[in-house]
Amino acid sequence: MSRIRFIEITLLVALVAALTFFGYIGYEAIPKPTPTPIPRLTFDGALALEQVDAQMAFGPRPTGSEANLRLGDAITQTLQALGWQTTIQDFTYRDTPARNILAHRAVVSAAGPTPGPTRSSARRPVVLLGAHYDTRLYADNDPDVSRRDEPVPGANDGASGVAVLLELARSLDVAAIGDDIWLAFFDAEDNGRINGWEFIAGSRFMAQNLPMPTKPEVVIVVDMIGDADQQIYLERNSDEKYQQQLWQIAARLGFETVFIPQPKWTMVDDHIPFKEAGIPAVDIIDFDYPYWHTTQDTTDKLSGDSLERVGRVLEVWLEETR
Repeated sequence: MSRIRFIEITLLVALVAALTFFGYIGYEAIPKPTPTPIPRLTFDGALALEQVDAQMAFGPRPTGSEANLRLGDAITQTLQALGWQTTIQDFTYRDTPARNILAHRAVVSAAGPTPGPTRSSARRPVVLLGAHYDTRLYADNDPDVSRRDEPVPGANDGASGVAVLLELARSLDVAAIGDDIWLAFFDAEDNGRINGWEFIAGSRFMAQNLPMPTKPEVVIVVDMIGDADQQIYLERNSDEKYQQQLWQIAARLGFETVFIPQPKWTMVDDHIPFKEAGIPAVDIIDFDYPYWHTTQDTTDKLSGDSLERVGRVLEVWLEETR
């Protein structure tokens, strides 16, 4: 290469560098790497099972107990850390203080977040997902009669439903859903027939004192859905239209062997007060659980896969069909 040619190239490189430095050649001229898309969160059964473990660490959690109070605080803090607004609904049942916990997520748009539940709920249909977080005071169904005065640990009957809701709180793409999503955690559900108590006191109080400005279009309750030997039949007190939607999604996801499209149980569960108030309601429950109301209702009977199947059905139903 001639000396003159070398000098010309050197000057050209220097000129380009100077123009870039002074802004004459912008960053548009520099090839940009293709941004890596952020993967959409999906329901994770392993994380849901961790939520069961976290609840079980409090011990039995009957209404009015210190463990119940501490768990309610932990649920509230978890929801708030995930960006959900929370409301506490205090009430008293048979001289025992109790509280329902309600969570709502503001929708973020280009104009910013919708300020508060009132505006958002007024514009969009409300879907309420619910589970009870209290546990039974006595294991009166235990095959060992000597243990029937012990409390129920409540891994499946209590913690499993709460775990599904908390994992949905993490994974749901709320902005992509056409509905206004509320999560309800009911207290005072599980002490029926003990000391004059009735079942489902917390959900009944909420149904009679709805805290959202718009009546829910539908209520979906999840209860006892973590059993490793999962068998979820159509519950006879549930709304058939919404049952069909959910069970069809389960079949599409390959879960037809556990979401069994046959009616079996007729349950008095947290969906009943809403049904009585004229709101369509569905109970997703696996009542074929041999450890119900026994001291053996412990985490080793549960499976993250079972929790994930229920969570994925609800996730797809909300994000793709609503």
